[in-house]
Amino acid sequence: MFTHKDIEYRSVFVINCIEERALRVMNGELLLEDTEANKTLTKLPFQKILALFVVGHITITTPLIDKCTRFGIPVVVMKPNFRPVFFFSVTAEANFLLRQKQYEWDKEDISIPKILVANKIQNQLRLLEKTRKKTEQIDKAKEHCAKAISLLKEAPDYDTVMGIEGRIAKSYFAAYFDELGWKARCPRAKTDPVNVTLDIGYTILFNYVEAFVRLFGFDPYIGVYHRLWFRRKSLICDLMEPFRCIIDQQVRKAFNTKQCKDEDFLLFKNEYVLKREKNSDYTHMFYDVLIEYKSDVFRYVRSYYRCFMQRKSVPDYPTFNIN
Repeated sequence: MFTHKDIEYRSVFVINCIEERALRVMNGELLLEDTEANKTLTKLPFQKILALFVVGHITITTPLIDKCTRFGIPVVVMKPNFRPVFFFSVTAEANFLLRQKQYEWDKEDISIPKILVANKIQNQLRLLEKTRKKTEQIDKAKEHCAKAISLLKEAPDYDTVMGIEGRIAKSYFAAYFDELGWKARCPRAKTDPVNVTLDIGYTILFNYVEAFVRLFGFDPYIGVYHRLWFRRKSLICDLMEPFRCIIDQQVRKAFNTKQCKDEDFLLFKNEYVLKREKNSDYTHMFYDVLIEYKSDVFRYVRSYYRCFMQRKSVPDYPTFNIN
């Protein structure tokens, strides 16, 4: 199992393979090659790789899988549209005691879900407080967030927690993204550039959090807040909630500074699609900011693991607070 020193020493590597690129193992190093120009672009020693994210089309070879297994490196391969198509990790899957505790978890117990949702709303409140623009809408959203955190403590059941989260999301998004012409949050509907960019960011965040969760041997399909659903990795959905604020902040900042623009997208069959030549820019924009929080994500997942394994009381469970 990885330690905090491993996290500091090792790096997360993101490789864009939308163009003619290939991965090859030679002399104990990972080589990224430009197949068209027949030249090596970079060399990565496996000892320094924490996780490997590949965006685009790539061939996974047996030597690559062997090296990643030996050094405990998760590999995530995504399509150019950022949809994951392959996730490989065998770091701690033999942790059957942890998985047994996951399967035995009382699905009616909402103590941990309350922490996750409260932490998410606390960070949403923090982002609203950091905005320079002061409007009545933002003030009301801040009031709603503060009140919701209080109401969550007394929430009697799962549906109440879900209802509180949903109402705050509507108020928060409308206030935080108001200056960007916000209409509504429409996940995966591709109704406008801001929603599409949020979807891209959340997808990358999902894969990023999963890479850390896999280090400890969790079954990613068994969550405590998101219920079981076919092929949905409910635990990852749970543990990414406190970190969504990182993506929100980055998207708002990027559109305000014109790092992201409506012109970066095409309207195809009534859906907005990111232009192919912009893929690399958006990939690096999100991974650059997430890598800054590498240690925070690791400490959070490690603390959650320890608390869950030891069935600690609710106050001991970790929280993440955005700067």
